[in-house]
Amino acid sequence: MTTSFDRRKFLQRGAAVTAGTVLASGTQLLGVHGALAAPGRRGQQLKAENNGGYGPLQPTKDRTTGRTLLNLPAGFEYASFGHSAEYAAALGLAAAVGSDGHPTPGRHDGMATFATEDPSIIRLVRNHEQGYSPTDASQEPEDYSAGNAYDRTLIGDPATAYDPAAAGGTTTMTFDTRELKLISSFISLNGTSVNCAGGPTPWGSWLSCEETVNGTLNDDPFTKDHGYVFEVPADGESAGDSKGPYREMGRFAHEAVAVDPATGIVYETEDSGNTSGFYRFCPNEPGDLSKGGTLQMLAVKGKPQLKTYQGHSNRVGNPMPVEWVTIQAPDPENITTESVFDQGWYQGGAAFARLEGCWYDGGSVFFNATSGGDAEAGQVWEYRPRGRSGGQLILLFESPSPDVLDAPDNLTVSPRGGLVLCEDGDDQQYVRGLNERGEIFDFALNSIEGEEDDVNNEFAGACFSPDGEVMFVNIQTPGVSFAIRGPWEKGAL
Repeated sequence: MTTSFDRRKFLQRGAAVTAGTVLASGTQLLGVHGALAAPGRRGQQLKAENNGGYGPLQPTKDRTTGRTLLNLPAGFEYASFGHSAEYAAALGLAAAVGSDGHPTPGRHDGMATFATEDPSIIRLVRNHEQGYSPTDASQEPEDYSAGNAYDRTLIGDPATAYDPAAAGGTTTMTFDTRELKLISSFISLNGTSVNCAGGPTPWGSWLSCEETVNGTLNDDPFTKDHGYVFEVPADGESAGDSKGPYREMGRFAHEAVAVDPATGIVYETEDSGNTSGFYRFCPNEPGDLSKGGTLQMLAVKGKPQLKTYQGHSNRVGNPMPVEWVTIQAPDPENITTESVFDQGWYQGGAAFARLEGCWYDGGSVFFNATSGGDAEAGQVWEYRPRGRSGGQLILLFESPSPDVLDAPDNLTVSPRGGLVLCEDGDDQQYVRGLNERGEIFDFALNSIEGEEDDVNNEFAGACFSPDGEVMFVNIQTPGVSFAIRGPWEKGAL
């Protein structure tokens, strides 16, 4: 299968952007950069009228199972697919086995779509945030050292595993957007650990990020070190086609990445409490991350060691000038969770509260701080590159309460210009939208029937088909993906 992206086209695209050619993008269409980030905009006080134009949510039956798994606005439909083997059995569906003969893993997380030569047939690459075990939700190393018996079952073929003692990885799926049906799937990366999010590249691959620094030190049961970025080609046919780890991109609790197509710079988020940094990787050869490069951490000019997660609610929409400090040892030998962060912090780098989703669009990088803000309910940030050494950091939205926005995690930009925010909080979980006026609204509610805790499980992996007509999203547990379509033109998504 051939995707519509390759490295040569990526380099041509970057040259076009540099020369001033405007590429189609959602944020350019609706001007998110202007209205949403206008100085003094009190975004955290605004709720969109008529639920962002889409109207109230209502129980909606799944085309695949006939059950109500989501609440959506009127006129929208969806089909579930890519169920974990465990969830498929619980639903009474056919065994969830991929075209490679391996069971479909659980803990669905970050995801992206890729075009093929047939406009209605796409590929998706999906992360599985499994660490020690594909069945146990705990990801904490101390739980293992405390003596808990983890099943470290490897997904996929042992011959292609980076580390046979690690249970994470990715699944690549071929999907028919016209029929809303899964055609095939296979394990495309295995032997990695806690694959949380990541991001697509302009040259047609998925960067899968390990949210851990587990490894061979102490009593960890691994044969390799973890905490890296791996690459999965969208047109690959097996896990043997994956690449990495890319050690110079840093070893830390990676969450997501976003690639600037004009420069090839990869922006990276870190999910490590209040010691989370926002990084960029400047590759030696754009489009080929295996050639190495330089890792740097964002710092706010004139405000060294700025704690961005508190006391900023009155700064919504006000740009802050930034600079970048270089991480001299991106892959330190005596690793701790803060080993990379501390290098940037001591040079004046900024601290964020649990950085999660990250997405490039229209010349900006958008990213979420899951527990940022005075209410610790979440923040939405924008970084605008300006040349190679600077740029602007802008707080777009700060949640005053989990009732408004509860711990935003993964995010994407709609082809129509709105931001899609996946919640990972403690109560009922929504997919929320943020429009160009800085107003927030509900789009989807997790309403999976069954165990009470299921409705509190996070959304993840939101992305759109290349033609913008289908939105894909996951619910991490019990492990299921959704394809959603309907009257998008009624609102900002």
